[in-house]
Amino acid sequence: MIGIFLAGAFAISLGLFFNRNKLVNYALLFIFSALLIVFSVYEYNHINVIELEFFKPDAIGVLLLFALTVVSIPVIIHGYRYIETHNVDETAKSRAVFFGAMVALISACSIVLLSGHIAVTWIFIEITTLSASALIYHHRNLRALEGVWKYVFICAISITFVYIGILFLSLSLKDAGTDDMSFTSLYAHADKLNPFWLKLAFLFIFTGFTAKLGLVPMYTAGIDAKDKAPAPAGALLSSILMNAGFISIYRIYVIMSHTSLQHWANTVMIIAALLSIFVATVYMTRIKNIKRMFAYSSIEHMGLVILGLAAGGIGVYAAILHIVLHTLIKPTLFLQFNQVYWIYRSKSIYDVGNYFKYNKVGAILMLLAFISATAMPPSGLFISEFLIFQSLFEAHFIVILLVVLILLTMIIWGFGKNIFKLLFTPPMTIDETKIPAISPWESVTQYALLGLSVYLAYNPPADFVTLLQDAVKLVQ
Repeated sequence: MIGIFLAGAFAISLGLFFNRNKLVNYALLFIFSALLIVFSVYEYNHINVIELEFFKPDAIGVLLLFALTVVSIPVIIHGYRYIETHNVDETAKSRAVFFGAMVALISACSIVLLSGHIAVTWIFIEITTLSASALIYHHRNLRALEGVWKYVFICAISITFVYIGILFLSLSLKDAGTDDMSFTSLYAHADKLNPFWLKLAFLFIFTGFTAKLGLVPMYTAGIDAKDKAPAPAGALLSSILMNAGFISIYRIYVIMSHTSLQHWANTVMIIAALLSIFVATVYMTRIKNIKRMFAYSSIEHMGLVILGLAAGGIGVYAAILHIVLHTLIKPTLFLQFNQVYWIYRSKSIYDVGNYFKYNKVGAILMLLAFISATAMPPSGLFISEFLIFQSLFEAHFIVILLVVLILLTMIIWGFGKNIFKLLFTPPMTIDETKIPAISPWESVTQYALLGLSVYLAYNPPADFVTLLQDAVKLVQ
């Protein structure tokens, strides 16, 4: 099925890119959405079955593939609304490139999730860079150009780091009596890998993939990208692309968890996670750009995910649950920003206000999304964050737990200050005669995503819990 999906997605992406007919473009998007759904269901029903030698849909890959599918369809719908309504400067060519790149990004991320070989992961991660770059440069202005060259430059460095790490990983295999670099083989021979080369491999691979995950030290790649890209593209960059980075790091961490180097790897990850939460705190208490605020919020959550993973125990379960719930919640903020920008034509917090007056349904959604993103009850993230804190306490990381709680409190204050300014405080200048009418139906998919995140956290289906537990078993 992976071969069929790849061929179909490639053909659809090319068709979107070269075709200029609007109806044909949207028909191709409908076909791709159907293909994505069928692909996800098929892989779930063939879990742990090796396909085309290099692909293996394990529990964590299938879990994140379903999250990708659930998010991608609303994003495609809002991409259509963005092209048709929210951006008056669109042409047939810009529409074709936008949707062609979007399909390529979704497809590449899907394959990364199911990759059973580290070299294949590296290849498709690079494809995500190329497709994301086309989305970032969509507006074809100087700001977009600045965002895309920064993104390409940092991702080029990061992918080079990963490549060097793979070379070191191959050197560590010499004592294991095999040259098979599939993840199944690496897990099986983990205790025979050379510790020196394995340490170097982990450092380089972890550092390289932080560009996609949105973690210190290479988090800056994603900040400008999410800010400069259209809001539907930002929704993908802050969810499914981060998941591709997470699963890449998770798989290399699984190798470390089967060796005596696990404690050392945990230390490296805790340092990166704490620095990430600190950076998010500094910027979110000062920032005035709404989209960049959403982007820095993602860095905070990725830091928490890595902390849970490093703490071990229930923290591994909580980390995976957290990344799934974040995938559902964060796109709602970016998609709702589409409507905010349509009214105010600005990303600055100084130019917005009284959103409840101009778009009541959207304003309620923004308030609920803020509550969800900051993990305040009844947010689904409250459950996963609580379990992460529990894992830190059980691992006797009391000082780290206290520091994180203080930083998160500051983040909630900074985030809330700007959101409440948007919702309630009158804007400095606005011509109310030019405010467009926004249909309440534009927020329906976002309400659905938030509702699903709450449902999965408080009343998870048995199959969902089974996938989570099977994913955790990889490191235990």
